[in-house]
Amino acid sequence: MKVACLQFAPRLGEFAHNVRRADEILDSSQPGRLHYLVLPEMAFSGYKFPSLEAIIPFLEPTAAGPTTQWAQATARRFKCHVTVGYPEITEEHHYNSAVTVSPAGLVIANYRKSFLYYTDMTWADEGDHGFFAGSLGALGNAAMGICMDINPYKFLPGIWENYEFANHCLRVSAPLIVLSMAWLTRLLPRELSIDPQMPDHETLAYWIERFRPLVEAAREDPTILILANRCGVEGDHKTEVAYAGSSCVMCIQGGKVKIYEMLGKGEEKLLIVNTADKPKYAVTQ
Repeated sequence: MKVACLQFAPRLGEFAHNVRRADEILDSSQPGRLHYLVLPEMAFSGYKFPSLEAIIPFLEPTAAGPTTQWAQATARRFKCHVTVGYPEITEEHHYNSAVTVSPAGLVIANYRKSFLYYTDMTWADEGDHGFFAGSLGALGNAAMGICMDINPYKFLPGIWENYEFANHCLRVSAPLIVLSMAWLTRLLPRELSIDPQMPDHETLAYWIERFRPLVEAAREDPTILILANRCGVEGDHKTEVAYAGSSCVMCIQGGKVKIYEMLGKGEEKLLIVNTADKPKYAVTQ
């Protein structure tokens, strides 16, 4: 399976610019035949909205707004599945969501984030169907989450080892796990410009830790894990936040974690991985 993560630095509230930037990266990458393209959480709206009032102009109808339309056009263009995050509005609720479309441009999944981060809580409701598990067409069965879903629920004390999302993946025996993310880094914005092509190793280690139950299960069949994060900075000097980048594709098998390939913490780039190839890196635990 040939998969790709489109890592870039969306600007808050600049939808048209963000779409152009994503298209520029795709055009310059010339990825050829893909099976699956995954973009970050809230890829075209930006993420750090301070309130419901601020995000209202960017809310989109369920799997029918401009983000979905872009996904459909891109899926047809590259003849691949596409997953991309967007802010969703229904008659009564608002969700942080990710839509998935088939190579024919048909909507095959619309997942709503279950575990909300502090920023989400200013405008979004918790997803109403739990973590995603189901068929993604020709890609087969998959589990899907959005960013904070891999953390303990609301960071409540005493539940670190519940590993809610990882255990969900284990229960449904998902051979493919997909995460669309806007994951922050503890690095300062100025530190991101130092060796931007290098990943944020602390973030990578944390992501792997949150899948401990899958590792310890030591299953013989491989589990492919796609983590599509964004990079860059949002906010002014008082509210500035930095994103970890470091998008990667991993394989968990037989109690071991291997990484096919990963991007740097500050790279705007298309990561392309063929899971038929041998992973480049073995993780020492």
